[in-house]
Amino acid sequence: MPIAASRAELERLLDDDVPHGDLTTEALGIGERPGVMRFVARDPMVLALAEDAAAIIELAGCRVELFAESGTTLAEGAPILSAYGSAAGLLRAWKVAQTLIEVWSGVATETRAIVDAARAVSPDIAIACTRKNIPGTKRCAVAAVKAGGAVMHRLGLSETVLVFPEHRALLGEVPLAEMVKRLRRAAPEKRLVAEVTSFDAAVEMVLAGFDVIQAEKFSPAEIVSLVAGVKAIAPAWNRPVVAAAGGINAGNVAAYAQAGAHIVVTSSPYLARPRDVQVQIAPATATEFVTEAA
Repeated sequence: MPIAASRAELERLLDDDVPHGDLTTEALGIGERPGVMRFVARDPMVLALAEDAAAIIELAGCRVELFAESGTTLAEGAPILSAYGSAAGLLRAWKVAQTLIEVWSGVATETRAIVDAARAVSPDIAIACTRKNIPGTKRCAVAAVKAGGAVMHRLGLSETVLVFPEHRALLGEVPLAEMVKRLRRAAPEKRLVAEVTSFDAAVEMVLAGFDVIQAEKFSPAEIVSLVAGVKAIAPAWNRPVVAAAGGINAGNVAAYAQAGAHIVVTSSPYLARPRDVQVQIAPATATEFVTEAA
């Protein structure tokens, strides 16, 4: 997979951790000594942001051998990468690169768990992760979600049309038909999505002509009723998609897939625990260092 972050973003990550040099390494006088650093999966995981971690280590002046790409399922003990360079470079990049893989592999692993649980029941269902990632981490979040086999629900407010009940409240007494007309005129190439919190509101949105009905915090049984209701009132050639959203995770997603949801919208991967990456740093032999640095 390609690097998710830009070079400037990766440089900022390094500068944030090592703004004025590595005091310990400098005080010990070992910065120029050749070393080798190895990353190994201590936990089973779906790997994410490995390419970004490698790029960070390279920015620190080291050479990297990457053994697995993002999206790969790793068993405990599987090698991720080896890096060769000066002690100063390896130690500068160590924690930033390790943390990047650990945090975002946690997101990718949880994403994959949701995808697998849903598709075991409904092979064609789509899993879409929301934009509710930690602000400032969108590039990494998107890469981790993709590594886990899901898609993004919305990258932001600029490229999608999603009408929340709050929009309707602020709009006042404008009829739904007029709302749809405005949206079609302003964004003619976009699908219109409406979030609803009740069956009656969903029916209104279907009749108004929305393309996707996002059912917020519906139970699986309520999704069954909604899917049946949509089929009853909308012709097959113009039938909106039903997306289930709100509180869905690996433990309950199968029930929503079984209920007939076409899309599951979730934020739960962003709350996943990081996966554990073991890092080993040791002196490099002269032959090893020369070979890898060539």
